[in-house]
This record gives sequence, C-alpha cells and structure tokens, in this order.
Amino acid sequence: MIRKREDPRRAIVEVIQRLGRATQLHLDERHRHFRITDIVLITASLLILGGAAFDVYHARLLYQDFNEIITDMYAIHDHLIGVDNDMADITINMQAFDSHMTHMDNMNDRMKSMAATMPRIRENTRLMAGDMSSVEENMRLVGDAMLILDTRIHNMLGGVGIMRSHMNQFSRPMSAFTPFMP
Repeated sequence: MIRKREDPRRAIVEVIQRLGRATQLHLDERHRHFRITDIVLITASLLILGGAAFDVYHARLLYQDFNEIITDMYAIHDHLIGVDNDMADITINMQAFDSHMTHMDNMNDRMKSMAATMPRIRENTRLMAGDMSSVEENMRLVGDAMLILDTRIHNMLGGVGIMRSHMNQFSRPMSAFTPFMP
C-alpha cells in the first residue's frame, strides 16, 4: 500500500482557517462589547443631562424663592417702620393720658369738700377716689409697657434690616445663574 503523501501546505491552510475563525469570533465579540458600551454611555449621558436639567430647574426655583423672601423682608421692614411710628404715637398719647390722670387728685379733693355737705355723694366719691388711684396706677403701668414695647419694636426693625442685608448677600451668587436659566 502506498500511502499518499500529505501536502505540507494543507496544515498551514488549516491553521490559517482556524486563526481566521478565531479572529472572526473575536471581532464579533468585540463588536458586541462596543455596542453594549455605546448603549451604556448613551444611557449615562442622558441620565446626566436629565439630572443637569433638573438641577438648573431647581436652581431657578431657588432663585425665585430668594427674590420672594427679599421682597417679603422689604415689606416687613416697611410695615415695622409703620408700627414703630404708631408705637411712638401711642407712647405720646399714653404720656398725655398719664398727665391727665395727675389732675384726678385735684378732683378727689373737690369731691371730699362736697362730701361734707352731701353724705351720699361722699360715700360714692370715696369709692371713686379708690378706683381712680387704681386706674392711675394701671395707666402708669400701661405707659411704661408701651415704652418697653416701643423699644422692642425699634430693635426688631434693626434686626429685620440686618436680615434683609444678609439675604441680599446670600442671593447675590444666585443672580449669576439667571442668564443661564430658562
């Protein structure tokens, strides 16, 4: 039996065929991974873009809220100035009322002289004199309380002015975003 000799080129062709198949499998796998990577990158980019739009929207809302807070603080400041002026008027009126109450002592003396001739009036006057001293004391206390209240309102006015200034400083960095916001 004669054996046919194998062609040496055939082994090389088989090796090259195997290498070709392995290379094609590698290329197919690589292409599949590229598609997966592209999908992941596009998805991540869309998520980041959506998050950025959400952040810009919330920054815009924050800017608008800060503007409303500052507007409200200006209104509070203006109203507190009015309250301060009103409290000053009330204090002046209470001082005038207190000075009128000092004249009640003179009335009390006159009523005592009338009580000598009219016993019934004397009893009523005595009760009224006690009530008047109580009213005078209460009015003096109310006048003192109004002075304290006037001082506190004036102090609140300064505090609101400081708060308004701080909010202006706090909102200034937000105004830099205004040109970029929708």
